[in-house]
Amino acid sequence: MALGDRSYMRTEYNPPTVCTRLIIILIVAFVIQSALLFYGEIDVYKHLALSRAGLLHGKVWQLLTFQFLHSAPWPWHVLFNCLGLYFFGRRVEESLGSRRFISLYLLSGVVGGILQVLLTFVPRHPDIPVVGASAGVCGMIALFCSMHPMQELQIWIYFFPITIRAHWFLKFMLGLSAFGALIPFDFVAHGAHLGGLLLGISYVRQTSVWERIINWTTHPFTRPARPKSGTLARHMPWRAPKTSSSEPGTFISREVDPILDKISSQGFEALTEEERKILETARKMMK
Repeated sequence: MALGDRSYMRTEYNPPTVCTRLIIILIVAFVIQSALLFYGEIDVYKHLALSRAGLLHGKVWQLLTFQFLHSAPWPWHVLFNCLGLYFFGRRVEESLGSRRFISLYLLSGVVGGILQVLLTFVPRHPDIPVVGASAGVCGMIALFCSMHPMQELQIWIYFFPITIRAHWFLKFMLGLSAFGALIPFDFVAHGAHLGGLLLGISYVRQTSVWERIINWTTHPFTRPARPKSGTLARHMPWRAPKTSSSEPGTFISREVDPILDKISSQGFEALTEEERKILETARKMMK
């Protein structure tokens, strides 16, 4: 999967170091896990994979540890998740900063894990141990697609490249995950994917709520850090739109054009309260 448009590149680039380190950690964890399974014959899934039975026995750490395990010894599971982090996670970290990136990544995994466990209480839904970073990766996909709905993505289906808008790709992911969560047709944790997607979408629509949660869980006594400048910053409720009359053209191209694209693709009712305020500011400037 690749991003088809490079217009996001800026002169001031903040390297996504945490995302890169996270990819390295996942690969190293996979190698250690495979070695333990092959040479030591140690069942790491018993204590570290996520399951309803494990949580009922007080193993709450499974909500975090399952995110660093993958199906072994075949490497495809971990490689696909690392690719998802590479293409989407780096963009999210570049725009939101390292602390928000890692917090939202882990929260997506936790929410996805909880939803997957809750689904095991539904009849005919087996309690199979869950491993993988897919829930966190889905959270990053949802964040990126929600904030860049008109971005063109290039995906590969059976060696055939297909170009698709980000908002359509997100809807496809939501539909597939919801169907798989309700009707488990394979051994994929679709409920975990769905939970990660829902958290990413809800963060964009209810940023202030999730910011309080993130700051409470990471820095309880500090004020929310202001986001770095970037295309995603317009979605943050604490960011006041620049209304300098000396640069109306810049304001329109930077703030209003993406909102108009969103209206054309999703309708006016899909706008957030902050986006409506930006449109009202632009209308006054045009007068």
